[in-house]
Amino acid sequence: MHNLLAGNVTGVDELRLDRQVCFALYSASRAVTQLYRPLLDELGLTYPQYLVMLVLWERGPATVKELGAALELDSGTLSPLLKRLAAPGLVTRERRAVDERSVEVRLTAAGERLETRAAGVPRKIAKATGLRVAELAELRRTLVALTTTVGAAKLDPEQSS
Repeated sequence: MHNLLAGNVTGVDELRLDRQVCFALYSASRAVTQLYRPLLDELGLTYPQYLVMLVLWERGPATVKELGAALELDSGTLSPLLKRLAAPGLVTRERRAVDERSVEVRLTAAGERLETRAAGVPRKIAKATGLRVAELAELRRTLVALTTTVGAAKLDPEQSS
């Protein structure tokens, strides 16, 4: 069998943790998310709440469905996040008059002001990675392409390798 990370390997060697792309992605994700923690603590946000705020700062008011699509989250995950953002007065949630099944999320004045305080976060994170801007851009392109490809992949557990 061929392993993209380690050249030609067979059998049990393929199952080594240090050869797994999934573990490298998991570890990198955890490390980067942890890097955000002190910066977001100053803002009173968790990482998932920060992602919601990024969408609202960029796009303005959005329905729960639109936020879910942008963040690839289901409403069961998103609803508690939105409640926690509404509690300190960063967002409001209101049923739309035209479609009562749809809930619109809007930034409050406090939520809008928080954007100014958050403005330096991406730059600080980029600097902490030790990567140049072009390297970060290429990494992002690679990860987006990987996400697209893996999202479209269909694996048959019965198929032999």
